[in-house]
Amino acid sequence: MNAEYDSAWTIAQVLIKGQVLQGIALTREVIAGKVDTALLMDPTLKNQVDRERLIADLESSFSVWMGSSATLENNEDHVAWLNGRKSGIEWKFWKRYQRLLQQKRWSSTSIDTLNELTDETLGRLEDPNRKGIWSRRGLVVGHVQSGKTANYTGLICKAADAGYKIIIVLAGIHKSLRSQTQIRLDEGFLGYESKDEAVEGSKRKHIGVGQIDPSISANTITTRADDGDFKVSVRRNFHISPEALRLPLLFVVKKNARVLENLNSWVERFAQKKIKVDGVERSVVADVPLLVIDDEADHASIDTRSQEFDEEGRPDPDHDPTSINRQIRKLLHLFEKNSYVGYTATPFANIFIHDAGRTDEHGEDLFPKSFITNLPASSDYVGPVRVFGLEPDSSLGLEERKPLGLIRHIEDHADSLEPDERGGWMPPIHKKDHKPRYKEKRALPPSLQQAVHAFILACAARRARGQTKEHNSMLIHVTRFTNVQNEVHEQVKSTLKKLRDQLELGEAAGITGAHEELRRLWEKDFVSTSGTIKDPALPELSWDDVSGHLKAAVGAIKVKQINGTAGDVLDYEDHKATGLSVIAVGGDKLARGLTLEGLSVSYFLRASRMYDTLMQMGRWFGYRPGYLDLCRLYMTEELDDWFQYVTKASEELRQEFDRMAAVGGTPADYGLRVRSHPTLLVTSPVKMRNGVELQLSFAGDIIETTLFDPRRRTLEHNRTTTIRFLEKLGPRPQGWTQSRPDRPEQWKHSYVWQDVPGTEVSMFLAALQVPEGPHKARGELLSEFINKQLQQKELTHWTVALIGRKDGEDGMPDTLAGLPITLTFRDVKNKERRELYGIRRLVNPRDETIDLDANTYARALELTKEGFQRDPGRTRRKQEPEEPSGPFIRHVRPKKRGVLLLYPLDPRPHYANRLLEAEVTPIGWAVSFPNSETAAKVTYRVNSVYQTQEYGGEL
Repeated sequence: MNAEYDSAWTIAQVLIKGQVLQGIALTREVIAGKVDTALLMDPTLKNQVDRERLIADLESSFSVWMGSSATLENNEDHVAWLNGRKSGIEWKFWKRYQRLLQQKRWSSTSIDTLNELTDETLGRLEDPNRKGIWSRRGLVVGHVQSGKTANYTGLICKAADAGYKIIIVLAGIHKSLRSQTQIRLDEGFLGYESKDEAVEGSKRKHIGVGQIDPSISANTITTRADDGDFKVSVRRNFHISPEALRLPLLFVVKKNARVLENLNSWVERFAQKKIKVDGVERSVVADVPLLVIDDEADHASIDTRSQEFDEEGRPDPDHDPTSINRQIRKLLHLFEKNSYVGYTATPFANIFIHDAGRTDEHGEDLFPKSFITNLPASSDYVGPVRVFGLEPDSSLGLEERKPLGLIRHIEDHADSLEPDERGGWMPPIHKKDHKPRYKEKRALPPSLQQAVHAFILACAARRARGQTKEHNSMLIHVTRFTNVQNEVHEQVKSTLKKLRDQLELGEAAGITGAHEELRRLWEKDFVSTSGTIKDPALPELSWDDVSGHLKAAVGAIKVKQINGTAGDVLDYEDHKATGLSVIAVGGDKLARGLTLEGLSVSYFLRASRMYDTLMQMGRWFGYRPGYLDLCRLYMTEELDDWFQYVTKASEELRQEFDRMAAVGGTPADYGLRVRSHPTLLVTSPVKMRNGVELQLSFAGDIIETTLFDPRRRTLEHNRTTTIRFLEKLGPRPQGWTQSRPDRPEQWKHSYVWQDVPGTEVSMFLAALQVPEGPHKARGELLSEFINKQLQQKELTHWTVALIGRKDGEDGMPDTLAGLPITLTFRDVKNKERRELYGIRRLVNPRDETIDLDANTYARALELTKEGFQRDPGRTRRKQEPEEPSGPFIRHVRPKKRGVLLLYPLDPRPHYANRLLEAEVTPIGWAVSFPNSETAAKVTYRVNSVYQTQEYGGEL
């Protein structure tokens, strides 16, 4: 973007914000008026700024809205301090960074939210001026590619302003990510290029915040160079004592055991003060407040060795942690005053750290005992829910979300779609000496050729929209082997050269093949997709608008192999003035943290079924201002399905977090809950081995049958078991009514029994036959859990409901235990004949409230509304909920009460499609458990067969 446009943007935004502060409603006309005023204020701008584009960009920016963060915290040994000191702190680093964000055209809403969020996090750390021994451990959970770096840059600026003297950023395991992080902190915090020859003040080249105010200064020992880490030579030559520091000192280091060992060796030289804590003596650096920022805190920082605990829960004091974890803990342990904040989008591994883990030598483990904060994403964030969609799930309060329509499925990368295929261009199973061949030719498959064409069109279309100096990137991630990447790199270069030659030379020679292929793809794919994404910053483009930019677009594209060096990042920096268009071919180096600027097209084959790995591979998440409709994601249908699955798992994790935040839970409470959660546990990155026993709790959860055994004998057994259970309960009149704050709610065609003994429900569930497999609806486990709760005088009284069809629905009549009922219809997930058949959802959301009186219902709805709109970038929901969501329904239900919902299902369509052996009523059932902090756990043993089914053996 040119300087004139940036200047006009800044002036217009200030004028528009003034209108907002006066309470004036923002319309396009109001924004246009302020743009005209801005252009008149500086006559040089009028002829150099695209007025219509500026209006559209500002309209889009001011339509961005943000939710609020949610936090679980434990303030034991914490002294609140920020409100008392805030007015006396100069905030020079922060104000300078704030001005840089304004220059980068951040919306005022986003800047204000960042200010609030970083204040909240800083306040949860300790006052750097506080005397004595203190330590804080926190975790900030963002979204993949949602601006975590900007958040911790803001926190670093404020921490330096408040008095933190040493700031250490742990920045990934590759040189490229460390260098990328250093570059961003050069720009946002230091204000100068951290090159070896330019670290001295007089030689510094000022960039970013340094061009705003170069008088504000901090020092760094690490640099942006490929070898700019804290090396042995740096350690030997760096003799400044931490106590002697006048200015804040920044280190940006890899998570590498040798690098961290070097850093600790430097610190140990100055650890002269002897202190004694819990009977253990150690030497520390006195009165120098340390802040450690751990980027991608779930990766490499975790101690993967299991620590032993005695019968009283005391940890083994001589436990030997894994090397990187050991060095991080040692670093913190060497400072009398230390704060640690981890940042991640996939926090499972951090939550699975034992909250009591510690050793005498290394101190406490990295469990975020002090606080966990869930960051909101702004409404313009493109995250997993928007990309992959979300199936409705009332148990979690999740509404259906349709995907954006950017995904294109790949079917030609291998000779078949079987998971064990070894033939074809890039089959799922291949070795490091594999030669990619499509139909025995050294060529790209048609799907990848189309993806390259889509990238050219995206680059040309962005130029047509005036985005001529923006970065453009395409990601190709198909193999982890460097040798195979080399071959893919060469094939892509060859394909691009042919296209470039045809577009540049073919016109003169009368060759129009490439031009016609691009036109067909534009009209077949891009026109329709752009029409479905409504955004004022996405003006409609015709083929004539785009075609004139094709030659310039393709001529600017470079093909680059990403190998984890600093050069992978520096190319963007070197092309800031003109913009870089690059096709990046890579593997694992691309999996975490490394940002591809202006990413529009991704071609993705690498499959991992681990929750955190899949999400971190999603480089395509993030912000796509002015080109969202041009983005494309090419992947297999299987991988698409897995992303949908982990998207829902991620939502479940965040929903549970929001529920606990609303009721004042602590990080330790959350850790205990997640470590025993039936769904979240089996999608976690815990390193399971053969025959691992999982400790599960079903408190606060709803368990429903969505998988059915289609065999006659199983269907008849469960139907008979249900009839016998209902006969025990006795006859009931049909129909049920519950009072609500504003109306009565009726279940006209259902039967309800109240105060059913928990023992009866337990025996019923134990008697049911359910299919084996990786799912929660295991009757014998639920029965065991209920029995354990009964011993604690919980789950003693149950509401049992036999649910019939709703008004207006047709259904097959049946009679169970003498009770006439019209069967409920549920569609199946997959209409092909299989050993099991599955439905998408059994429970109707309102049925879970069938036991709630008016007051309890109102309380659940109140809590649901309090949690509403925490994270608009995640849900994009703007209408306040009118019904309580499942987590809060289960939260307000007393511990003594459970709900069993029985759904006799209409077998006719499934029998007609040969999905059932017999036309026998399948019995679906669901159990809704109240929340309980004292809930028991049941043991669930996971074997290697389960691991293979669920994860493809990748655990």
